[in-house]
Amino acid sequence: MLVSVGENLWTVEGPPVNDQNGLTLPMRMCIARLPSGGLWVHSPIRLTDPLRGEIAALGPVRHLVAPNDLQNTYLPAWSAAFPSAHVQAVAGVQRDCPFVAVDETLGAEPPELWEDQFEQVVFEGNLITTEAVFFHKPSGTVIFADLLQQLPRDWFSGWRRVVARIDRITDHTPAVPRKYRLAFRDRTALRSALSRVQLWPVDRIVMAHGPVVAQNGRKVLAQAFAWAA
Repeated sequence: MLVSVGENLWTVEGPPVNDQNGLTLPMRMCIARLPSGGLWVHSPIRLTDPLRGEIAALGPVRHLVAPNDLQNTYLPAWSAAFPSAHVQAVAGVQRDCPFVAVDETLGAEPPELWEDQFEQVVFEGNLITTEAVFFHKPSGTVIFADLLQQLPRDWFSGWRRVVARIDRITDHTPAVPRKYRLAFRDRTALRSALSRVQLWPVDRIVMAHGPVVAQNGRKVLAQAFAWAA
């Protein structure tokens, strides 16, 4: 079910997905409606008939956004269902999804088609993944895929609960998972990307694996990335 989180911005929760550690994580995608009426879809979840009906009521799907090479599971199905949509993805997605034609590789600056609505930063120099982070200007919302996570403390049990606690994904506030912290080998690139994010007037935070942070977004981000200072 679509949930409004800001001006022309919605989230939808999908079925859980597995991460690279074998942990099952909740999944949330984000949809923005552009001034043209077209839809911008971030990290597509499983496409069902009810979801397709809700989306049709919002407008035509024009952009399918793969923010990193870990969020590709349902991209082929969406690309097939909406063949006129442009696929915009970070480097590496084309390799993992050879049957999906990537129309544009995401870089430091947003594509002209959505530059009036979004700012973006690509976090590079990480051994696990390269991730594009977006700021939806009309709603003051920053949108993360995997670099920021927060799961309920009772989401896991047994050894998985221990692994999740060590990885910091069940902290009381959103956090950068420990594995990603350790995988940032280029700290100069990390700080450069982070400095741009810190300039955004963030109000809300949307994470693919975590709840929507409805207020004090800048403070939450400062806490989450304090380790990188």
